[in-house]
Amino acid sequence: MLTEAITHHPLFNTVKLGIKSLMLHKLRSGLTMLGMIFGVCSVIAMLAIGEGASHEAQERIKRLGSTNIIINSVKPPEEQDNNTSGRSFGITYGLTYDDASRLQFTIPNVTSVLPMRIIRDNVRFDRYQEPCQVIGTLPSYPTMQGINLVAGRFLSMIDDKHQRNVCVITAGLAHRLFPYQTPINSTIRIQNVYYQVVGLINETGTAEQRPQKGEMEGEPLDNNVYIPLSTVRSRFGETLVRRNAGSFSSETVELHQIIVKMKDTQSVIAAEKQINSLVRRFHEVNDFEIIVPLQLLREAEATKRMFNIVLGSIAAISLLVGGIGIMNIMLATVTERTREIGVRRALGAKKKDIVTQFLIETVVLSIGGGLIGVVLGVLVPLLVSVSTDMVTIVTPWSVGLAFGISGLTGIAFGIYPASQAAELDPIEALRHE
Repeated sequence: MLTEAITHHPLFNTVKLGIKSLMLHKLRSGLTMLGMIFGVCSVIAMLAIGEGASHEAQERIKRLGSTNIIINSVKPPEEQDNNTSGRSFGITYGLTYDDASRLQFTIPNVTSVLPMRIIRDNVRFDRYQEPCQVIGTLPSYPTMQGINLVAGRFLSMIDDKHQRNVCVITAGLAHRLFPYQTPINSTIRIQNVYYQVVGLINETGTAEQRPQKGEMEGEPLDNNVYIPLSTVRSRFGETLVRRNAGSFSSETVELHQIIVKMKDTQSVIAAEKQINSLVRRFHEVNDFEIIVPLQLLREAEATKRMFNIVLGSIAAISLLVGGIGIMNIMLATVTERTREIGVRRALGAKKKDIVTQFLIETVVLSIGGGLIGVVLGVLVPLLVSVSTDMVTIVTPWSVGLAFGISGLTGIAFGIYPASQAAELDPIEALRHE
């Protein structure tokens, strides 16, 4: 009963007539729809790629901790110039253990302070060798960084107190060093010292966690070896000597990085200025930098919004072009079907009936193209993700936005041709050949 009522409804018959009219010119209708197809596809695909890139950046920042403040040692610019002059010299710069102690007991709302010494070296096991970051740290590292153990245990206070030769390595490094056996309780070698692997953590670092950025470009981010801070201080010392032809240089750095964990995010912004003032008071040169992940996250979110607006605006131009194409074709259709319009008006059709018929045809073109564009817009980001390492995220709102705009575009650009058809004089229309 309901089906019969729908099929006999005037609107249903008008839709049926509109589709029939479009099917009389399949190629022309298909070409007209291409503008909407590519417009919707480009909106969804570009927003998906932008969303994926933004998500990657935000995830890297979140791994640094929204309540953390990171302080890195940085070689002063004048010392970098000396390093390239070929002369022999020695410099002392960067963060100290006294800095870490002062931060712990001076800055309000600090819950913990994590000093770290980071050294670039090679780690060996049997015939396998990998470049790595040797990180001297404390047992509080997993808690402050939100990292979970994969196997074994992390470093303990007893390890640090007795300067034990134990280490924890990342799962990625373990896979490369131990392709055929379990790394736990195995022994690895760094320089001429052997360390027992007591645990594995599943961590992928970030570029911001690398004070020695320049020397490690292109190397894996999951190549960290964690050793008790006291062991690193004892085994590696605090002075790094580099020898070149005819000259040598030495750098003395106590700590490469200090992570300060605050009580909450409200304390972070105020603490940044306090930390900067406190550390600068005891450093004659500018040999440190402060990174606030919370600020980076907010900047990344603002950049994401701007990026989406720009990408969406560029892609929306395709929809505009598609809408103009629809209007152009419909105006030509009105001219072709002038006599048909005259016959319909002579048989009693009202102006609104003519408007409805032509509007339905434009909406069918735009919505049909929009549906195909949605399918392609979802498939293209998937193909990009499969064929490259790029992360793409198709959000429901981008699909709804693109499809909604395609429908509105059809209506907006169909009103003028429909009104032109409705305003035709029936007598003049009947005379049209």
